[in-house]
Amino acid sequence: MHNLREDIIQTALELFDTYGFHRVSVNQIVKAAGTSKGGFYHYFQSKDELLFVIHDTFITYVLKEAEVATNTHHSPTDQIQAIIQAFVHVFDLYQSHITVFYQESNYVDSSYEEEINRKRDRFKEKIFTVVKEGQEQREFRHELPAEVTGMAILGMVNWINKWYRRDGEYTIEQIADVFTDLVLHFLLPGHQGLP
Repeated sequence: MHNLREDIIQTALELFDTYGFHRVSVNQIVKAAGTSKGGFYHYFQSKDELLFVIHDTFITYVLKEAEVATNTHHSPTDQIQAIIQAFVHVFDLYQSHITVFYQESNYVDSSYEEEINRKRDRFKEKIFTVVKEGQEQREFRHELPAEVTGMAILGMVNWINKWYRRDGEYTIEQIADVFTDLVLHFLLPGHQGLP
């Protein structure tokens, strides 16, 4: 089904990636998307809101997947594996969203920053909580500070944005497996790695 909202987002992603957020006008977006200003403003109040939606799309996805992981799995080990898998896959699923957002994040309107930070904090807290519960249940090494461990996981996975290429040597599935193995290796006492 033709979805004008998605067409506008995809067109804007390509234009922002090529020319930068500030160099692209609403007029250019609507012309390239084959719509009108009315079509644009039906879905977005402004170009700033469009940049916010680009970020919101991928952070909402990882947050939802983290919630599914913690609701579906009882063991913190299974929960952290499911979260890492979804978190890594977001860099393939929403590659252009993430690239554009990080290139243009300085231009995010302050009115949207609070919502962005709220969702990011919720995702961070999900990871911290799983690490703490794993330590309490003696599944994870208890001597690791939970917050530092959580930030290490976030930092390691977020860096994928800097180097991952769809046409690279490793698929996103292979990368997700390696990252899951690395995280389990430092979390689990005596973990021997993937079979």
